[in-house]
Amino acid sequence: MLELSSVIAGRRVDGGTEAEDISPANPAQTVARVRLADAAAARRAVDAACAAFGQWRATPAPERGAILHRAANLVDKRAETIGRDLTREEGKTLAEGIGETRRAAAILRYFAGQTLEADGETYPSHSAMTFLYARREPLGVVTAITPWNFPIAIPAWKIAPALAYGNTVCWKPAEIVPLTAWHFFEALRDGGLPDGVLNLVFGRGSEIGDALVESPGVDAITFTGSNVVGRSVQLKAIAKGKKVQLELGGKNPAVVLADADLVLAAEQVARGAFLSAGQKCTATSRVVVEQPVLDEFTDLLVERAASWSVGDPLNEATRVGPLASESQLRTVEGYLATARADGGTLLAGGAAADLGSGYFVRPTVIADLPPNSAVVREEIFGPVAALLPADSFEEALALANDTPYGLTAAVFTRDLRNALGFAREARAGVVKVNQESAGLEFHVPFGGMKDSSSGSREQGKAAREFFTQWKTVYVDA
Repeated sequence: MLELSSVIAGRRVDGGTEAEDISPANPAQTVARVRLADAAAARRAVDAACAAFGQWRATPAPERGAILHRAANLVDKRAETIGRDLTREEGKTLAEGIGETRRAAAILRYFAGQTLEADGETYPSHSAMTFLYARREPLGVVTAITPWNFPIAIPAWKIAPALAYGNTVCWKPAEIVPLTAWHFFEALRDGGLPDGVLNLVFGRGSEIGDALVESPGVDAITFTGSNVVGRSVQLKAIAKGKKVQLELGGKNPAVVLADADLVLAAEQVARGAFLSAGQKCTATSRVVVEQPVLDEFTDLLVERAASWSVGDPLNEATRVGPLASESQLRTVEGYLATARADGGTLLAGGAAADLGSGYFVRPTVIADLPPNSAVVREEIFGPVAALLPADSFEEALALANDTPYGLTAAVFTRDLRNALGFAREARAGVVKVNQESAGLEFHVPFGGMKDSSSGSREQGKAAREFFTQWKTVYVDA
């Protein structure tokens, strides 16, 4: 049985509370054991990152990139093992687990390449004697707080740019995915990352969160998770004068217009709603359909929901694995009860107690819900799609925008005018035309509007905006 613990300044941390990392497909099975750090250990991690910053900042950027590139190769080489362990502890299918692992390797390679890009600009001065330039420099110590639903891809797109641009990092992964975090940390360490540049801190947010957010040595926090926790982190960080980046929840619509390719739309909506058991902030959870095609589209979507196999995520035939935890299962079951109480009609899916003790929910399609139902308004984080009828493009657009969130949105249509009109008017940070609402490319900006974000963007060249700061220099000859 693997015994995991935090690593601070290159040394494993002994002691602390022991916790079990269990399989959500078979909760009687322990995947690993982990020692959880306390607040004192978290503060030591910040101190270690502060101590390592000067040397890491002075390391030539291409040398930093070479380390990331070596780590990427190691992640790729170990992808089958990492992906299997990811599946065992998080629950997404083996194909998804391995695919996410390879995506993390690609992200590392991308930011390795970014270390060869220009890091500043020159400007003409009003003085003939002045050489005027500005360059981007690292922030210092960054705390990265990452969720369980993408336990290697999201850490990669936070940690890789932080390191590439010369910052040191204290990383708190979600408690229920420690083994995947350990694999990613190992790849960076084995790739040559110096001790203290990345400090891995396992622990509960309630016990170590404040130390990682409010410690004087922390300069910035990048967070992905729930709105409640994220806004709390934001308030604490801003009160201490720290830079903060939040990627929060979503209640993402897919709009199916009457002229859409309905077979394509049904397949893409199913992918967006049900893959990864719906546990994506970008998942499709509201499906707005024009009335003339509502019945036909509903039949196509229900057919897919009913036919997708649910079960052991290590089985290659499985399309949908379990939810990640018992608490998440209880949350989804609560929303299904709310749907029934609100008069909703369950067309497919529901809880799957017949599959054993795992945290399974079948792909679920619900109709006849009022627009103010919590099932329509709130993020569920499960394989649940609510159908909403619309009489026109204008009503469909209004329903799509009728949410406090604004992460992703999709539209299905053959009409270019409606496609471009939706892309222009949708209040979301990412808009898809004839594609599922989930699924992102790592070299373009990602982030949401309204309650889905703090306003910043991750991934691609946009990551430089958060992880660096400008310094302007005047030089007189």
